[in-house]
Amino acid sequence: MTKRSDAGGITCAYTSTGAHPVRGLWKLNRLTEREREVFLLVGTGVGNRELSKQLGIAERTVKAHIARIVEKLEQQTRLQVAVLAVLAHEKLCADPDCECSRSTQPPGFHVPMAA
Repeated sequence: MTKRSDAGGITCAYTSTGAHPVRGLWKLNRLTEREREVFLLVGTGVGNRELSKQLGIAERTVKAHIARIVEKLEQQTRLQVAVLAVLAHEKLCADPDCECSRSTQPPGFHVPMAA
């Protein structure tokens, strides 16, 4: 059974687990350009082998990049990094033809970025 809040709704999953993906977004400035490229590709959900093909690098290099990204963003898993990548895609994607640059976000939606 799911724990209910005092307001009668379901308790926030972030509150109950102590995890909140958006908190990691301000740390994106810690990533190198190559790590940002890998970071955005991780958000697509493809595996290391496919990432290595797309980037033209060895699979073990992809794994090393992902390990550094997890560490720099102070996350615990690749999945958490992928969630961050999806949340930050519109902000980081430099492709002017990307669908996300033309998408409409819900009112008030904002990805916090450090200066």
